[in-house]
Order: sequence, then structure tokens, then C-alpha cells
Amino acid sequence: MQSGKILRQRYKIIDTLGSGGFGDTYLAQDLDLPKKPKCVVKHLSPKTSDPAVLPIAQKLFDREAEALYELGKDSDQIPKLFAHFQEGTEFYLVQEYIEGQDISKELTRGKKLSESYTIALLKGILSALAVAHKNNIIHRDIKPQNLMRRKSDNKIVLIDFGAVKEINVLTTANQPGKTTLTVAVGTPGYMPSEQAIGKPKLSSDIYAVGMVGIKALTGKDPHNLPTDTKTGNIIWRNEAQVTNHLANILDRMVHEYFPQRYENSTEVLEALGLTTSPQPTPTPTPIPVTKPAKIVLASTSNANISIQKFKTVTVNTRGEIISRSPGQAEVMTENFDNGVTLEMVKIPTGRFLMGSPETETGRENNESPQHYVDVPEFFMGKYPVTQAQWQAIMGNNPSRFKGVRRPVENVSWNNATEYCQKLSQITGKKYSLPSESQWEYACRARTTTPFYFGKTITSELANYRGTFTYADEPKGKYRQETTDVGIFPPNAFGLYDMHGNVWELCADDWHNNYNGAPKDGSAWLDENENRSALRGGSWLYNPNDCRSAIRDFNFRRDKHFDIIGFRVVCDGGRTL
Repeated sequence: MQSGKILRQRYKIIDTLGSGGFGDTYLAQDLDLPKKPKCVVKHLSPKTSDPAVLPIAQKLFDREAEALYELGKDSDQIPKLFAHFQEGTEFYLVQEYIEGQDISKELTRGKKLSESYTIALLKGILSALAVAHKNNIIHRDIKPQNLMRRKSDNKIVLIDFGAVKEINVLTTANQPGKTTLTVAVGTPGYMPSEQAIGKPKLSSDIYAVGMVGIKALTGKDPHNLPTDTKTGNIIWRNEAQVTNHLANILDRMVHEYFPQRYENSTEVLEALGLTTSPQPTPTPTPIPVTKPAKIVLASTSNANISIQKFKTVTVNTRGEIISRSPGQAEVMTENFDNGVTLEMVKIPTGRFLMGSPETETGRENNESPQHYVDVPEFFMGKYPVTQAQWQAIMGNNPSRFKGVRRPVENVSWNNATEYCQKLSQITGKKYSLPSESQWEYACRARTTTPFYFGKTITSELANYRGTFTYADEPKGKYRQETTDVGIFPPNAFGLYDMHGNVWELCADDWHNNYNGAPKDGSAWLDENENRSALRGGSWLYNPNDCRSAIRDFNFRRDKHFDIIGFRVVCDGGRTL
């Protein structure tokens, strides 16, 4: 478009700001206003003349323009939309002109910026993005060139939403009437894999923001950073000087598997603000512990009890999330002197129906008869005991699948009880394996469905043999190994990984059914010390074997398997 051209007898083109496969952007003047202020005109020209496609493109354009209009009203970090119109087969947006420069001028190649700068940058981007995510709008093309530093107040302004680019995707896909995105919109290096195949999510934006943060810290463009050949995750920490706190947040933001990222920008802002995050972040670098570490004794004073917030999900038989609910839990923390912590969630007193009904798919006879159990208050490990937590107490790591945030496995019942004894001696609290009734009560978290997620599970909610199904859900992933704890949604008590990942050892002697079982929450011990109960299923097992009611057993002495781990319980008081 030539300089001097006037659109709609109002917007005079001054200069070209940029060109791309999706259209051109121009600097213009609004001739209708007294001071003839500058504005930005975006010209999108669908690459088709198909009369069946153009009406769909127009409808899509109007919809996205309306969304941009609402966003501009709600945030001063998103340019205001002044007008949108169509002339023939050409589409135009008129937006606020942001005086300043994009942050690519700040993120120059080879220049490593400070952690404080990076945190401030991330907060600026995420605060703008939060408005879009609140309205369920995905930006789709976050990169340094689309992040403007406004001259007047130094704020980050988020420009060039990718949603309107869907017009060209639609018109070049040669699929009249199909309005779902099937071609990638985004920039390589900042675009995660699910977006590259045309299935962007809110967490796709989180990936892009994380990559901007990593570029700031490392001075390297994302495509110049190596990836782990096994997981696909970016390897970048060795290129930056950064605390574990921020590095862990960034690792989670850019995780290759989208369910393991933060769900939206608000969750990342909470983590950056040092508020409680509902899920932990993976730490790929091993902790060099060669001997048992000292532990700073925790007490039960209010100073050592935190309130942690999280979100739970409920699914239908097709595995579709039908509701999301906020939750919170009291968490007591034991602090290890090497930075490792053990978080214990307070489980409230309650009564529940233990076992499974005869109508439950996949049930076993050893899950009956159903019976009510009254469980006193106790504290339970937020996650299965991790390899870092095991190594800090025991001074070794027997696990097959190495990872400091993965559950410890290849431990026997005797090994697990020895861990509890040592932890008790160091902390002055009585730690033990949970009873079966404590475990099932804590897992169910007041639900009566086969899983605490509802009527089924999916491989986006738990780690199990996802190529098998339980109800009407589609087949999912079979990862064939353990995963970091806490990357899947918790239950209503704030516990993670109760379904799948590793079978969890219990204190009880094994019994073939519940005839004569205790009804007070205690472990069922009758000197049958050869076998002990397992609960929860593992990465190797089908969904049937990951239900809240599932039971199995293992021999106690010297039986080590990579599918078996454990978590601990205590009453929270000092008893030693």
C-alpha cells in the first residue's frame, strides 16, 4: 500500500511498519481528529476468492475484532482497537499506536540479562496476558518483536494477536466451512508442539513467555538451545546464572508436554510473586547428596503451617473436564538443610465408605465388603517420597528412573519403614506408612467415584498405561516410566499422584478382604508379617488398577520393583 493512500476517507497511510505472510502493517494518521494522531492499520488479505469461504472469513474476522476491542478496553497493556472494516475481500484493523520499541532491542544475541530484569519482564508480559487468558483468548504469537516497551511509562504492551491470522489459515486450508485451526499460527522457537499442529491452548502462550525469559537469561535464541532427546525439553540452565526458584518456574513454563505447564498466566504470576503454587516444578539437575543431611526441625507452630491453594478437576465418562474447583489445604513443612523439603498435608477427620460397590467396573473381590470407617485427623505426604527426599535421609538412590522430583522406587517395605524410623528420630515426630483406610480416605477426598477425578481418568490427569481405557475416554499416552511428582491435578485434599505413577506401600498386613477390618482408621496388624498392602496403581498398570479402591500386595522382605514407592503420614505433633 503506497504512502499517502487514504482508507475510508479517514486513515492516511504514512509508512510501512511490517510485512508478513498474514498481511501488512502500516503507520497511519487519523484525519478525523483535530491533532491527526498516529494509529496502526493492519491489512489482512485472504488468499482466496472462493465465494463459499469469504463469508466464513468475514464472520471470523468480526468475531476476533470484537475480542480485541474488549481486550483493549480492559487493559492498558493491550492496544485499543479503534475500528475494523472490510473493503471487498480485504480486511482492516485500526489500532492504537504504541510509541516505544519492541524488546528485541533489549534481548540482543549473546547478552545475558540479570534475574531481576527477567522477573520484571515476565511479570510485565504476564500481567498483560492475564486479561486475555481471563477471557479465554490465546495470543498465539508471543515473541520479543510483539512485546513493546512503551516510552511513556516503560510498561510492556502486548501487540499483534495471532487470532485474526486465522483468516488466512482458513482460506488457504481449502476446506470451506471448516473454522477450526488446522495450520500453525506462531513463530518457531516460541511455538510449542501442540500449537505447531494447530491445537493451541492457553498454556501454549505460557511456553512462549517462558522462552522469552530463557532468552533473556541465556542470550540465546530458543532454536539455538539443545533439547533432551528423551523428553524433548529445552536444556538451558547451564547457560544462565539463575536461582532454582526462577529456573524451576521457567522449566515448568516451557515443558514439552502441555498438561505439565502452568495452566494460564495468573498461575505463573502467583508463582513469581512467591505465593503458594498448587503444583511443584520439575528440577532436572540431580542434587549431589552423598550422606544423610541434617534437618532443621520443624514445629507445629503457625509459622511452619502454610495455606496452599490449588485447583481440582472433574471429568465425565469421556474424560472431558466438566468442572474446575478451587481448593486449599494446610501444609506442614520439614526443611532439609540442602534445600529439599517434605510437605505434609493436613487431612481432616471424617467418615467414609471404604471399598468398592459391586457395580464398579474393574473391581476385585478383595475390595469388599464395603464398610464405614471413622478416620481421625492426620498429616500425609503431599507427594510420594521423592528421590531427593530419600537421598537426604538415606544417603543413596536405588531408583531405576532417575530424577530428583520423581518418586523413589525399587524400595522394599522394610526399606520404607527404615526411612520412616530415621525421619522420626531426626524430627521428633512419629512418621510411618499410612494404614490402608488412611490411604483410601485421603485418596477419595470425599468422592465416591472410581477415581477422585470422577468416572474415569486420562493420561493428561495421571501416569498409567494410557493405551488402555476405563470408560468412554479416548486412548492416551503410555509413558513407560515414572514422572515427576505433582505435575497432574490434585484431589480435593491437596494430594497429588494418588492414581498411578507408583504403587504405594501401606503399614497393614495383607488380608484377602475386609471381613473384620478396623473401623477407626488404624492399620490392620495380626502378625501376618510376610506381605503388605499396596495402593494406587503405577505407570505400568491399566486404569482399572489405578482406582481409589484398588488393592494389591507385595512381599515385605527384599522385594524391590520399579513400580513401587511410598508416602508417609504423621500426626503432626512431637512425640519423641
